[in-house]
Amino acid sequence: MEATANNHQGNQMTMTEFILLGFETLPQMQILLFLLFLVIYIVSMAGNILIVALVVANQHLHTPMYVFLGNLSCLETCYTSTILPRMLASLLTGDRTISVTGCITQLYFFGSLAGTECCLFSVMSYDRYLAICKPLHYAALINGRFCIKLVVGSWIGGFMSAAFLISMMSQLTFCGPNEIDHFFCDFSPVIKLSCSDTHTLDLAAFIHSSISTLPPFLLTLASYVCIISTILRIPSTTGRQKAFSTRSSHLIVVIIFYGTLIMVYLVSESDAMRDLNKVFSVFYGILTPLVNSLIYSLRNKEVKETLRKAVLRLFFFHRNTDILN
Repeated sequence: MEATANNHQGNQMTMTEFILLGFETLPQMQILLFLLFLVIYIVSMAGNILIVALVVANQHLHTPMYVFLGNLSCLETCYTSTILPRMLASLLTGDRTISVTGCITQLYFFGSLAGTECCLFSVMSYDRYLAICKPLHYAALINGRFCIKLVVGSWIGGFMSAAFLISMMSQLTFCGPNEIDHFFCDFSPVIKLSCSDTHTLDLAAFIHSSISTLPPFLLTLASYVCIISTILRIPSTTGRQKAFSTRSSHLIVVIIFYGTLIMVYLVSESDAMRDLNKVFSVFYGILTPLVNSLIYSLRNKEVKETLRKAVLRLFFFHRNTDILN
């Protein structure tokens, strides 16, 4: 471990790097875990990038719903990329070290994107609530300008709120031990390694987490309750089942995402909870982006139709090129 003398801490040393323990308790499964997470990363990236490309390229998808979806997919691409490449490298090479600066940078981007995702989920659920429960007023309420404001506000809100915590965190001194019991730089495991007074930061982090997760979650939940209530009043059994099947999939993913976030950041940390934090983090940090890309691509009729037309155009283009040559 690299270290430099800290004049303010006497004989203590200021750390310049951490060690991410990751899944070291499963030494025989490192290669298997590498392959599993590599497949998840590839599929998640491919699905989300495909959605972004289709939304950008197809004029018919330039509607509020798909603008929100394109932004969510773009966010998910960045979200998983803050965690998985570094974790995959550690699983493959065994090198678990990360600099203090790199760790705090990873924490900033992960926290910012997680906060932005909470906002986007609530915005998307509100959009669907208006479309399904208030269809006659939808066009007037969700116009292009308001849609852009909601998207920009979500991104700015996520990054600005995390910047406040990171600015406080950057003033901490870390002087040992240097082992983070996690597979990425998360807030609580990193803070525990500080030899500075963290009471104010802990309180600020709790308030930040409460504001970032609970209001968006309650708004999202309320929107889906209204949506499901409206769907259940559809006279056609087939239409009701189809609509409920799609929305219930979205709701399950949202509940898993918010539920695991709340368990990690708001529930008091007992020994049992600390052992489960890695599992919960896999759900909200790795599996949610994967499942979202699958739900919004494979279970979305318009996205599938757009993809089918794009594949056909590409096929006929290559065929015509071969004939001309």
